Amino acid sequence: MSIKITTRMKRHVRHVLKDENPTIWVGKDGLTAQSVAEIEKQLQKNKMVKVRILPAALKELTTAEEIAKKAANATEAALVEVRGHVFILFRKRRTDGQVPKAQEAKVPEPEEADEPDSTSP
Repeated sequence: MSIKITTRMKRHVRHVLKDENPTIWVGKDGLTAQSVAEIEKQLQKNKMVKVRILPAALKELTTAEEIAKKAANATEAALVEVRGHVFILFRKRRTDGQVPKAQEAKVPEPEEADEPDSTSP
């Protein structure tokens, strides 16, 4: 689930990135694991990222808004704005001790060793 930010913070992020070019492009393969990893890396470094969706990535049933929401959910970032084929994501930096919830959920719990029954001979 993506995080919520205030309107004032959205305005600040838009102002900072207004003259910047997109740093990530989503191509015909759509939102891949590599693109999510790069978004994650740039969010950790800069707290905000501007992403451009190429027309080849937009299939019949896929819109820029859907791709942006998927990226926001995958990185646990706030979707600031979707304008045309460009969207902006914002997330506070994670400290070293914080584990993303998506990775936290995927970590399997250690299995308990089979203990012999105390009632069997």
